[in-house]
Amino acid sequence: MNDQSTTTGLGTGFDIPDPADLPTLKGKVSETEWGLRVQLAATYRLCALHGWTDLVFTHISARLPDEDGEERFLINPYGIMFDEMTASCLVKIDLHGNICQETPYFINPAGFTIHSAIHSAREDAGCVIHVHTPYGVAVSVQNEGLRRYTQFSMIVNNDLAYHDYEGIALELDERERIVNDLGDKSLLMLRNHGTLTLGPNCAIAFLRMYFLENACKTQIFAQSAGTDALHEEPQSMADTVQRQSAAAFQPGTGDNLVWPGLMRKLNRSNPGYDS
Repeated sequence: MNDQSTTTGLGTGFDIPDPADLPTLKGKVSETEWGLRVQLAATYRLCALHGWTDLVFTHISARLPDEDGEERFLINPYGIMFDEMTASCLVKIDLHGNICQETPYFINPAGFTIHSAIHSAREDAGCVIHVHTPYGVAVSVQNEGLRRYTQFSMIVNNDLAYHDYEGIALELDERERIVNDLGDKSLLMLRNHGTLTLGPNCAIAFLRMYFLENACKTQIFAQSAGTDALHEEPQSMADTVQRQSAAAFQPGTGDNLVWPGLMRKLNRSNPGYDS
């Protein structure tokens, strides 16, 4: 076991192997872990396919089943691009930041801060997606945040919380404030920073990010006409739309409706994530 902590500095002269050169972990980890690795690697590549990347500076995680009473989750190795992520290169860590496998990689300390906070506090956080898209960041700087301008927005608006900017998320004491601000919501706008979604699995976390990203994108497009020209729906309409769309985010519904098609598209355009 590698006892490297996520707080280790980058230093100089470090080597980041090409994930295509790694031996596969298939058959060396449990079937459950391998399945989660494949789903998470696919999620990274789907985010890349949709343009939700910031080089190597954002992160997606998936909770693993407890091992010996210890909670662990998978996250990306620092320095690997989203579109080249593989199941075998993902890094298994515990909630203390210890790497729990043999790996040539290290992880982003800010990723540990944010994802460990949510996995430790929310049992329903099977997957957590955090991105820095231009549209999401553009809405995150607006005082009134996401507005009820579009159906995209009203699908997610009532399930969205906000967390004030505290700098790059390197201070572990920020975790408590992230958790408190998130509360029981499934989407988080990190002010002046980016967006985050969670779900019981990768499929639903991805679907939430799809609607949040499109809500932000269409808001920025609409505001280009000037805010005086815009019609915002009342809160009562957001309540109605949330109720109408709630089933899409339940396991067995949204994941079965959308995820298989996404996987077919990924297999055509960028196979190899399951290596």
